[in-house]
Amino acid sequence: MSAIQDHPLRYELANELHARPFPSLDAPGRVAYLAFTQNTEGGDHSRLNARDQLIALLDRFGETHPQPDATHYFGALGRHQLKWEQHTEFVTYSLFSTGGAERPFDPAEFEAFPEDWLQSVTAERITSINLRVETRISDDEISQSLAEWFVPESLTVSEVLDKSAVVAGDFRVDASGHQRFALFVAAETGPRRIGRVIQRICEIETYKSMSMLGFSTARSISPRMAQIDAELSELMADMTQAQKSPERTLDALLKISAELENLSAQVAFRFGATGAYEAIVNQRIQVLREERFTGRQTFGEFMMRRYDPAMRTVKASERRLSAMADRAMRAGNLLRTRVDVERSAQNQSLLESMNARADLQLRLQKTVEGLSVVAISYYAVSLAGYLMSPLASPLAISANSLKATVTLPVVLLVWWAIRRIRKRIE
Repeated sequence: MSAIQDHPLRYELANELHARPFPSLDAPGRVAYLAFTQNTEGGDHSRLNARDQLIALLDRFGETHPQPDATHYFGALGRHQLKWEQHTEFVTYSLFSTGGAERPFDPAEFEAFPEDWLQSVTAERITSINLRVETRISDDEISQSLAEWFVPESLTVSEVLDKSAVVAGDFRVDASGHQRFALFVAAETGPRRIGRVIQRICEIETYKSMSMLGFSTARSISPRMAQIDAELSELMADMTQAQKSPERTLDALLKISAELENLSAQVAFRFGATGAYEAIVNQRIQVLREERFTGRQTFGEFMMRRYDPAMRTVKASERRLSAMADRAMRAGNLLRTRVDVERSAQNQSLLESMNARADLQLRLQKTVEGLSVVAISYYAVSLAGYLMSPLASPLAISANSLKATVTLPVVLLVWWAIRRIRKRIE
């Protein structure tokens, strides 16, 4: 049997499904999570820069380097475990530590990232999470701890994965600059399931933060969109009332259309990414299989009340921008049709005037032709008279009578000759 030829990307694509394994962590434990934005316009340079920053961190602790083209790394970082992931728009660092901390959500958890290394990172932090993993205690004790750790107004708590854990957070940035999340796991919950829950929490927060960039973009372009909408409405009114010349209106309309196309091109990637991130956030919440804990709001309810309106604003801005572009295009087509009709009317009027001038020219030509017959006949009769004057005496007639005799034939001959010449020209 001959060897089967594999597609050159077969193994790469198959391994991609397993390139980012879930972490594993025992309770109690702590997680320090950092997410930095990555410049998508930098291309390979930005990716190499992110990898160089990871290598610089690993070199501080004498740890091994990742593979040259790796977008994921998991290994030791001193007494901690480091998980590094590189995505299209952001890079994440997750630091896992076992054992509990005397001070809940101690900012010192992030001291494993050297201060000078953090200062050397050129990317911007999009979010950071201080996550605490505890063995599950009674519901009353959990409620008391949550009241001390989080802001009650925005606190979200739910039991997840068939009540194997309780997840809590308030999605607020604390005084140390981090967001707090707590995870209370049942004694029988394995480290891999704990790692999956931690991964989901970090992904929810990261993708939520990335999608909110689209909301910021929508708010930034909203004033200009309102101005363009007013300008477009004014131009439409001018078209209806014919207050300005169609050429001036069309020129202004083309400028608005160009600006709308430019604005659409600027926000297309961000709005598209926002839609993708929103879908991931909702999917990550769904796979947690939430159940209400002591009457508290769940993560899904929090997102419905606080997050979904922002996403609807992004979608509304995207639809409004598209509708304005279509509206400007339709107005431009109508205006161009109006200009074409007016120009057709002008051309028709010009053709009619040209026809009138051609008819007048034809009449003048006929008049000239008539006069030319008279003039040519006059000279022809005079010439014939001179030529036939010697015949006057033998014929016993006067010279004037001889001229009168030849006048009519000469005139008819001249008229016939001119008519024949004109027919040949035509």
